[in-house]
Order: sequence, then C-alpha cells, then structure tokens
Amino acid sequence: MDHCSEDSVAALGHLKTARGQIDGVMRMIGEDRYCIDVSNQIQAAIALLKKANLIILKQHMNTCVADAVKARDAGGKLAELSAILEKYVG
Repeated sequence: MDHCSEDSVAALGHLKTARGQIDGVMRMIGEDRYCIDVSNQIQAAIALLKKANLIILKQHMNTCVADAVKARDAGGKLAELSAILEKYVG
C-alpha cells in the first residue's frame, strides 16, 4: 500500500469514528442526556474531523502541490492552500 492509500485509510477511519460519535450524540440528545456529556462528545467528533482534514491536506501537499511545483505551475495550488488556511485562522 502506498503512502497516499495509507493516508486515505487513516482519514476514512477518523471519519467513520466521527460519524459513529455523531450518531451517538443524536441519541444522547433524544434521551435528554446531561448537556456537558453531549458537549464532550461533540468536541470529540470535531477533533476527529480535524484530524481527518489534516491528513487530507497533508496528502494534497505531498501529491498535488508537489507535482505542481515540479511542473513549475504551483500558483493555483498555493492559492488553494492560502484560502484553506484563511478558514483556519480567520
């Protein structure tokens, strides 16, 4: 399995776990569970989504951006990265 595939498998694992946690949060809300417990589970799901996103972005940098740099056509890919970083910072 190449690095890209390993990254994809890891990202999918985080996303599947987050999906399970979100389903659990929805059940908790339906059961009128303690709000702090619900909030903690939401935060856990958010953390998994962030991990999956970071894996995908690293994969993008290591493949698409690296290929664009080698082809001396990185402007568009760097603009994409700048836009996504603005979402994190802004």
